[in-house]
Amino acid sequence: MTTLQDAGQNPAKREEEKNMEEALMQSNLPLKLLNRGKARDMYEIDDSRLIIVTTDRISAFDVVMPKGVINKGKVLTQMSMFWFNLLSEVSPNHLITSNIKDYPTKLWEYKDQLDGRSMMVQKLKMLPIESIVRGYLAGSGWKEYQENQTVCGIPLPAGLRESDRLPNPIFTPSTKAGHGSHDENISPKQVPRILEAWLIVNGISDFDPVELATLVEKKSIELYSYAASFAATRGIIIADTKFEFGLDEQNKLVVGDEVLTPDSSRFWDEEKYVPGGPQNSFDKQYLRDYLETTGWDKTSPPPALPDEVIDVTASKYLEAYHRITGGDIII
Repeated sequence: MTTLQDAGQNPAKREEEKNMEEALMQSNLPLKLLNRGKARDMYEIDDSRLIIVTTDRISAFDVVMPKGVINKGKVLTQMSMFWFNLLSEVSPNHLITSNIKDYPTKLWEYKDQLDGRSMMVQKLKMLPIESIVRGYLAGSGWKEYQENQTVCGIPLPAGLRESDRLPNPIFTPSTKAGHGSHDENISPKQVPRILEAWLIVNGISDFDPVELATLVEKKSIELYSYAASFAATRGIIIADTKFEFGLDEQNKLVVGDEVLTPDSSRFWDEEKYVPGGPQNSFDKQYLRDYLETTGWDKTSPPPALPDEVIDVTASKYLEAYHRITGGDIII
Protein backbone atom coordinates (compact mmCIF):
# COMPACT_ATOMS: atom_id res chain seq x y z
CA MET A 1 0.00 0.00 0.00
CA THR A 2 1.37 3.43 -0.95
CA THR A 3 1.27 6.28 1.52
CA LEU A 4 1.70 9.96 0.82
CA GLN A 5 4.65 10.03 3.18
CA ASP A 6 6.42 7.41 1.05
CA ALA A 7 5.78 9.43 -2.08
CA GLY A 8 6.77 12.72 -0.43
CA GLN A 9 10.20 11.35 0.52
CA ASN A 10 10.86 10.01 -2.98
CA PRO A 11 10.58 12.72 -5.68
CA ALA A 12 10.61 10.21 -8.56
CA LYS A 13 7.90 8.17 -6.91
CA ARG A 14 5.90 11.30 -6.18
CA GLU A 15 6.14 12.36 -9.83
CA GLU A 16 4.90 8.95 -10.88
CA GLU A 17 1.98 9.29 -8.44
CA LYS A 18 1.14 12.72 -9.87
CA ASN A 19 1.12 11.38 -13.40
CA MET A 20 -1.33 8.67 -12.34
CA GLU A 21 -3.64 10.98 -10.41
CA GLU A 22 -5.53 14.20 -10.78
CA ALA A 23 -6.81 16.56 -8.14
CA LEU A 24 -10.47 15.95 -7.32
CA MET A 25 -12.00 19.38 -7.83
CA GLN A 26 -15.62 18.31 -7.56
CA SER A 27 -17.52 15.24 -6.42
CA ASN A 28 -20.71 13.97 -7.99
CA LEU A 29 -22.87 11.63 -5.91
CA PRO A 30 -26.45 10.36 -6.39
CA LEU A 31 -27.67 12.37 -3.39
CA LYS A 32 -29.17 15.80 -2.89
CA LEU A 33 -26.34 18.35 -3.02
CA LEU A 34 -26.74 20.90 -0.23
CA ASN A 35 -23.61 22.96 -0.74
CA ARG A 36 -20.28 23.24 -2.50
CA GLY A 37 -17.99 25.16 -0.18
CA LYS A 38 -14.40 26.27 -0.59
CA ALA A 39 -13.17 22.71 -0.13
CA ARG A 40 -16.15 20.52 0.79
CA ASP A 41 -19.17 19.15 -1.03
CA MET A 42 -22.08 18.39 1.29
CA TYR A 43 -24.84 15.91 0.47
CA GLU A 44 -28.00 14.91 2.32
CA ILE A 45 -28.69 11.25 3.04
CA ASP A 46 -31.83 11.82 5.10
CA ASP A 47 -33.19 14.16 7.78
CA SER A 48 -30.44 13.28 10.26
CA ARG A 49 -27.33 12.38 8.22
CA LEU A 50 -25.00 14.00 5.70
CA ILE A 51 -22.08 12.95 3.55
CA ILE A 52 -19.21 15.43 3.43
CA VAL A 53 -16.63 14.99 0.66
CA THR A 54 -13.44 17.02 1.04
CA THR A 55 -12.15 17.79 -2.43
CA ASP A 56 -8.68 18.95 -3.42
CA ARG A 57 -9.85 22.52 -3.95
CA ILE A 58 -7.76 25.09 -2.11
CA SER A 59 -8.69 28.66 -1.26
CA ALA A 60 -6.85 31.73 -0.09
CA PHE A 61 -8.37 34.99 1.07
CA ASP A 62 -11.76 33.24 0.75
CA VAL A 63 -11.28 32.65 -3.01
CA VAL A 64 -10.97 29.17 -4.52
CA MET A 65 -7.84 28.74 -6.63
CA PRO A 66 -8.07 27.44 -10.22
CA LYS A 67 -5.82 24.44 -9.49
CA GLY A 68 -6.22 21.90 -6.72
CA VAL A 69 -3.66 20.12 -4.55
CA ILE A 70 -3.66 16.37 -5.17
CA ASN A 71 -4.81 14.42 -2.08
CA LYS A 72 -5.29 17.57 -0.01
CA GLY A 73 -8.83 16.41 0.74
CA LYS A 74 -7.51 13.16 2.17
CA VAL A 75 -5.06 15.01 4.39
CA LEU A 76 -7.82 17.26 5.76
CA THR A 77 -10.32 14.44 6.29
CA GLN A 78 -7.92 12.06 7.97
CA MET A 79 -6.44 14.80 10.15
CA SER A 80 -9.93 15.87 11.26
CA MET A 81 -10.75 12.28 12.14
CA PHE A 82 -7.58 12.06 14.23
CA TRP A 83 -8.54 15.19 16.17
CA PHE A 84 -12.22 14.24 16.49
CA ASN A 85 -11.11 11.07 18.25
CA LEU A 86 -8.53 12.81 20.44
CA LEU A 87 -10.82 15.67 21.46
CA SER A 88 -13.99 13.62 22.02
CA GLU A 89 -13.58 13.88 25.80
CA VAL A 90 -13.60 17.67 25.53
CA SER A 91 -16.61 17.99 23.23
CA PRO A 92 -18.88 15.71 21.20
CA ASN A 93 -18.54 15.98 17.42
CA HIS A 94 -20.66 15.20 14.38
CA LEU A 95 -18.66 12.24 12.99
CA ILE A 96 -20.62 8.99 12.55
CA THR A 97 -18.23 6.98 10.37
CA SER A 98 -15.80 7.20 7.48
CA ASN A 99 -16.15 3.52 6.56
CA ILE A 100 -17.74 3.42 3.11
CA LYS A 101 -19.27 0.02 3.87
CA ASP A 102 -21.43 1.79 6.45
CA TYR A 103 -22.66 4.31 3.86
CA PRO A 104 -25.85 3.71 1.85
CA THR A 105 -25.15 0.90 -0.63
CA LYS A 106 -25.80 3.13 -3.65
CA LEU A 107 -22.63 5.05 -2.75
CA TRP A 108 -20.29 2.07 -2.76
CA GLU A 109 -19.57 2.36 -6.49
CA TYR A 110 -18.29 5.91 -5.87
CA LYS A 111 -15.36 4.65 -3.82
CA ASP A 112 -12.87 6.63 -5.92
CA GLN A 113 -14.54 9.87 -4.81
CA LEU A 114 -15.15 8.85 -1.22
CA ASP A 115 -12.37 6.64 0.10
CA GLY A 116 -10.15 8.49 2.56
CA ARG A 117 -11.74 11.88 1.91
CA SER A 118 -15.33 11.58 3.10
CA MET A 119 -17.29 11.29 6.33
CA MET A 120 -20.86 10.41 7.18
CA VAL A 121 -21.87 12.92 9.83
CA GLN A 122 -24.75 13.95 12.01
CA LYS A 123 -26.81 16.82 10.62
CA LEU A 124 -26.52 19.88 12.86
CA LYS A 125 -28.05 23.33 13.04
CA MET A 126 -24.79 25.21 12.46
CA LEU A 127 -24.17 28.41 14.40
CA PRO A 128 -23.70 31.55 12.28
CA ILE A 129 -20.19 32.37 13.55
CA GLU A 130 -16.65 31.07 13.14
CA SER A 131 -15.15 30.27 16.55
CA ILE A 132 -11.51 31.33 16.27
CA VAL A 133 -9.00 30.95 19.09
CA ARG A 134 -5.62 32.66 19.00
CA GLY A 135 -2.70 31.69 21.19
CA TYR A 136 -0.16 33.80 19.28
CA LEU A 137 -0.21 37.17 17.55
CA ALA A 138 -0.34 36.64 13.79
CA GLY A 139 -2.31 37.32 10.63
CA SER A 140 -5.21 39.75 10.87
CA GLY A 141 -4.75 39.81 14.66
CA TRP A 142 -1.24 41.23 14.27
CA LYS A 143 -2.48 43.85 11.79
CA GLU A 144 -5.19 45.04 14.19
CA TYR A 145 -2.80 45.04 17.14
CA GLN A 146 -0.40 47.34 15.31
CA GLU A 147 -3.21 49.83 14.80
CA ASN A 148 -5.15 49.62 18.06
CA GLN A 149 -3.27 47.32 20.49
CA THR A 150 -6.35 45.07 20.33
CA VAL A 151 -7.50 41.89 18.56
CA CYS A 152 -11.23 41.77 17.80
CA GLY A 153 -11.58 44.64 20.25
CA ILE A 154 -9.83 42.71 23.04
CA PRO A 155 -7.13 44.88 24.69
CA LEU A 156 -3.66 43.30 24.78
CA PRO A 157 -0.44 44.30 26.56
CA ALA A 158 1.79 46.88 24.94
CA GLY A 159 5.06 45.92 23.28
CA LEU A 160 4.06 42.60 21.73
CA ARG A 161 5.86 41.51 18.57
CA GLU A 162 4.54 39.64 15.56
CA SER A 163 4.20 35.93 16.46
CA ASP A 164 4.56 36.54 20.19
CA ARG A 165 2.71 34.13 22.45
CA LEU A 166 -0.29 35.77 24.09
CA PRO A 167 -0.63 35.77 27.90
CA ASN A 168 -3.67 33.49 27.47
CA PRO A 169 -5.55 32.12 24.45
CA ILE A 170 -8.29 34.51 23.32
CA PHE A 171 -11.62 33.92 21.59
CA THR A 172 -11.77 36.08 18.45
CA PRO A 173 -14.88 35.13 16.44
CA SER A 174 -15.75 36.08 12.89
CA THR A 175 -18.83 36.15 10.74
CA LYS A 176 -19.58 33.39 8.25
CA ALA A 177 -19.38 34.94 4.83
CA GLY A 178 -21.58 33.83 1.97
CA HIS A 179 -20.18 32.61 -1.35
CA GLY A 180 -17.83 35.18 -2.85
CA SER A 181 -17.66 37.25 0.34
CA HIS A 182 -15.06 37.51 3.09
CA ASP A 183 -15.38 36.53 6.74
CA GLU A 184 -15.14 39.55 9.04
CA ASN A 185 -13.62 39.61 12.51
CA ILE A 186 -16.06 40.67 15.22
CA SER A 187 -15.85 41.37 18.94
CA PRO A 188 -16.93 38.60 21.32
CA LYS A 189 -19.42 41.17 22.64
CA GLN A 190 -21.27 40.99 19.30
CA VAL A 191 -21.81 37.22 19.46
CA PRO A 192 -24.88 37.15 21.78
CA ARG A 193 -26.77 39.54 19.49
CA ILE A 194 -25.96 37.45 16.42
CA LEU A 195 -26.95 34.25 18.21
CA GLU A 196 -30.15 35.78 19.55
CA ALA A 197 -31.41 36.46 16.01
CA TRP A 198 -30.35 32.97 14.89
CA LEU A 199 -32.10 31.27 17.83
CA ILE A 200 -35.32 33.14 17.07
CA VAL A 201 -35.24 32.23 13.37
CA ASN A 202 -34.64 28.56 14.24
CA GLY A 203 -37.32 28.52 16.94
CA ILE A 204 -34.87 27.43 19.66
CA SER A 205 -35.80 28.42 23.19
CA ASP A 206 -33.43 26.10 25.11
CA PHE A 207 -30.64 28.69 25.19
CA ASP A 208 -30.32 32.23 26.37
CA PRO A 209 -28.04 33.87 23.72
CA VAL A 210 -25.58 35.08 26.34
CA GLU A 211 -25.44 31.58 27.83
CA LEU A 212 -24.84 30.03 24.40
CA ALA A 213 -22.17 32.58 23.52
CA THR A 214 -20.39 31.90 26.81
CA LEU A 215 -20.51 28.14 26.23
CA VAL A 216 -19.13 28.47 22.68
CA GLU A 217 -16.23 30.62 23.91
CA LYS A 218 -15.49 28.25 26.80
CA LYS A 219 -15.53 25.12 24.61
CA SER A 220 -13.45 26.78 21.87
CA ILE A 221 -10.69 27.70 24.31
CA GLU A 222 -10.82 24.26 25.97
CA LEU A 223 -10.46 22.51 22.60
CA TYR A 224 -7.63 24.77 21.51
CA SER A 225 -5.75 24.41 24.79
CA TYR A 226 -6.03 20.61 24.77
CA ALA A 227 -4.92 20.38 21.14
CA ALA A 228 -2.08 22.88 21.60
CA SER A 229 -0.71 20.91 24.55
CA PHE A 230 -0.78 17.72 22.51
CA ALA A 231 0.80 19.32 19.43
CA ALA A 232 3.61 20.71 21.58
CA THR A 233 4.68 17.14 22.33
CA ARG A 234 5.15 16.71 18.57
CA GLY A 235 7.19 19.89 18.11
CA ILE A 236 4.28 21.85 16.61
CA ILE A 237 2.91 25.20 17.80
CA ILE A 238 -0.76 25.79 17.03
CA ALA A 239 -0.75 29.57 16.68
CA ASP A 240 -4.48 29.82 16.06
CA THR A 241 -7.36 27.72 14.80
CA LYS A 242 -11.03 27.84 13.84
CA PHE A 243 -13.87 25.69 15.13
CA GLU A 244 -17.45 25.46 13.95
CA PHE A 245 -20.27 24.43 16.25
CA GLY A 246 -23.85 23.36 15.77
CA LEU A 247 -26.77 22.13 17.82
CA ASP A 248 -27.95 18.53 17.49
CA GLU A 249 -31.52 17.24 17.67
CA GLN A 250 -31.46 17.65 21.47
CA ASN A 251 -29.99 21.16 21.08
CA LYS A 252 -26.68 20.09 22.58
CA LEU A 253 -23.55 21.91 21.40
CA VAL A 254 -21.53 19.74 18.98
CA VAL A 255 -18.34 20.36 16.98
CA GLY A 256 -18.89 20.12 13.22
CA ASP A 257 -17.13 20.74 9.91
CA GLU A 258 -13.36 20.14 10.29
CA VAL A 259 -10.96 20.54 13.19
CA LEU A 260 -7.31 21.57 13.44
CA THR A 261 -6.29 21.08 9.82
CA PRO A 262 -3.84 23.17 7.77
CA ASP A 263 -6.90 24.82 6.18
CA SER A 264 -8.25 26.02 9.51
CA SER A 265 -5.09 26.51 11.61
CA ARG A 266 -1.62 27.99 11.68
CA PHE A 267 0.93 25.29 12.54
CA TRP A 268 4.47 26.45 13.30
CA ASP A 269 7.71 24.50 13.73
CA GLU A 270 8.64 24.86 17.40
CA GLU A 271 12.34 24.32 16.72
CA LYS A 272 12.43 27.27 14.30
CA TYR A 273 10.12 29.55 16.29
CA VAL A 274 11.59 33.05 16.72
CA PRO A 275 9.05 35.78 17.60
CA GLY A 276 9.38 39.13 15.89
CA GLY A 277 8.28 38.19 12.38
CA PRO A 278 6.50 35.53 10.29
CA GLN A 279 7.15 31.88 11.13
CA ASN A 280 7.96 28.69 9.23
CA SER A 281 4.50 27.19 8.90
CA PHE A 282 2.81 23.94 7.86
CA ASP A 283 -0.33 25.36 6.33
CA LYS A 284 -1.54 27.52 3.43
CA GLN A 285 0.45 30.58 4.56
CA TYR A 286 3.04 29.74 1.89
CA LEU A 287 0.28 30.04 -0.72
CA ARG A 288 -0.99 33.31 0.78
CA ASP A 289 2.55 34.73 0.80
CA TYR A 290 3.00 33.83 -2.87
CA LEU A 291 -0.28 35.47 -3.85
CA GLU A 292 0.74 38.65 -2.02
CA THR A 293 3.66 38.97 -4.46
CA THR A 294 1.48 38.77 -7.58
CA GLY A 295 -0.42 42.03 -7.26
CA TRP A 296 -3.74 40.16 -7.18
CA ASP A 297 -6.55 42.28 -5.70
CA LYS A 298 -8.13 39.27 -3.88
CA THR A 299 -11.49 39.84 -5.56
CA SER A 300 -10.98 39.24 -9.28
CA PRO A 301 -10.22 35.72 -10.61
CA PRO A 302 -6.97 34.56 -8.96
CA PRO A 303 -3.77 34.05 -10.94
CA ALA A 304 -2.69 30.62 -12.15
CA LEU A 305 -0.52 28.86 -9.58
CA PRO A 306 2.91 27.55 -10.59
CA ASP A 307 3.46 23.83 -10.03
CA GLU A 308 6.14 24.65 -7.47
CA VAL A 309 3.65 26.57 -5.31
CA ILE A 310 1.18 23.68 -5.51
CA ASP A 311 3.86 21.09 -4.66
CA VAL A 312 5.32 23.03 -1.73
CA THR A 313 1.84 23.62 -0.33
CA ALA A 314 1.07 19.89 -0.63
CA SER A 315 4.30 18.97 1.16
CA LYS A 316 3.50 21.35 4.03
CA TYR A 317 0.04 19.83 4.50
CA LEU A 318 1.55 16.37 4.47
CA GLU A 319 4.27 17.23 6.97
CA ALA A 320 1.70 18.72 9.34
CA TYR A 321 -0.27 15.48 9.28
CA HIS A 322 2.78 13.27 9.67
CA ARG A 323 4.29 15.24 12.55
CA ILE A 324 1.06 15.65 14.51
CA THR A 325 -0.38 12.16 14.08
CA GLY A 326 2.84 10.19 13.72
CA GLY A 327 1.26 8.29 10.83
CA ASP A 328 0.88 8.41 7.07
CA ILE A 329 -2.04 9.29 4.87
CA ILE A 330 -3.52 6.24 3.20
CA ILE A 331 -4.17 6.93 -0.46
